[in-house]
Amino acid sequence: MSIPMCPEQIGSRQTANPKEHGHGRPASVLAIANQKGGVGKTTTAVNLAAGMALGDKRVLLIDFDPQGNATTASGLDKREIRPTAAELLLGEAGIEACIHASHSGDFDILPANGDLTAAEVRLVSRIGREMILRNALQAVRERYDVVIIDCPPALNILTVNALVAARGVIVPMQCEYYSLEGLSALMSTIEQVRDSVNSELAIFGVLRTMYDGRNRLTQDVSQQLETHFGRRLFQTIIPRNVRLAEAPSHGLSALAYDPASTGAQAYVQMAQEVMERMMELAACVAGRPPLGGVSTLDERKAGERG
Repeated sequence: MSIPMCPEQIGSRQTANPKEHGHGRPASVLAIANQKGGVGKTTTAVNLAAGMALGDKRVLLIDFDPQGNATTASGLDKREIRPTAAELLLGEAGIEACIHASHSGDFDILPANGDLTAAEVRLVSRIGREMILRNALQAVRERYDVVIIDCPPALNILTVNALVAARGVIVPMQCEYYSLEGLSALMSTIEQVRDSVNSELAIFGVLRTMYDGRNRLTQDVSQQLETHFGRRLFQTIIPRNVRLAEAPSHGLSALAYDPASTGAQAYVQMAQEVMERMMELAACVAGRPPLGGVSTLDERKAGERG
């Protein structure tokens, strides 16, 4: 699959450090969310960031999970790095100070660690707490083509902040029965956020992860997802792959650790698919016919009215 290039949507990358140059167009903000843990959210966030950087995109990865795994996988020491997302949420540091370069230098990262849990507790009584990340991003959105937010495995104020800031949600899912059960709660939260504070929010895509085609249940659940989500289901499928599991311990994305591995190649393909969908959405906003393959929020509303 080739990367589609369109002058209106994709600018040439001028530097390995995206913080140094702006391009005048606000970044697309994508949240990687699923309240079920162990489905590949962080793996997807880190490798999607790396994959889109390969496509000459300026990328900011936001680690919004107190576990800080995206921070570690980007080659930073979560125990030592400061300031982080916690300081940003508490107003102790501006977003520009919280952004650091990943170890590979391909993308930037706003790191996180266990301090984020304490910050969440302190935000409980703050008015407008769900808008903090969205408001903070306004200062840097024009410096990036895409912002990717790695959400925690919970439907808490951190995830709500991410959903309020995002335009689209990517949902990584294992093809297992319990994954289907937990999806309804996430969909309900997305609907509530869309109806109350972010009318632009929509499902950008559902991604099948840790896929083992030898398993009959995996095949059955995959078919159910195809039926239910249709074009919102990514064609790319992320396989079970040992390199995907090994890469974070080296502080690298799988694309940097072993670019020839099946896991890395799957995320390259997924990044290309995401970029194609971004271009289709941009075409819809500009009034041009879409290329096909992504359902917009306006299409969904029209279908509901029909």
